[in-house]
Amino acid sequence: MTLELYQEVALTPDLPEYQLRAGDISTLVDFVSHPSGGEEGCLLEIFNAVGESLTVIPVPISTVEVLRPDEILTVSSLAQAG
Repeated sequence: MTLELYQEVALTPDLPEYQLRAGDISTLVDFVSHPSGGEEGCLLEIFNAVGESLTVIPVPISTVEVLRPDEILTVSSLAQAG
């Protein structure tokens, strides 16, 4: 898996603390080192369906995957917390 800046990626787990679900699409905007030498991370910018930026979140690299040509996009509402 080759990740590049500004490419769209899919989340692999649910992230209830951000009201996001596995499969949600985001844009990778930066790579970040772990402050204690742990797993490398990245910053993801989350957009709504009409292209408005909602937030930027830090996640471990292992929680994203590149989009594949055999996948289709879907629309969902923000996940309900709890």
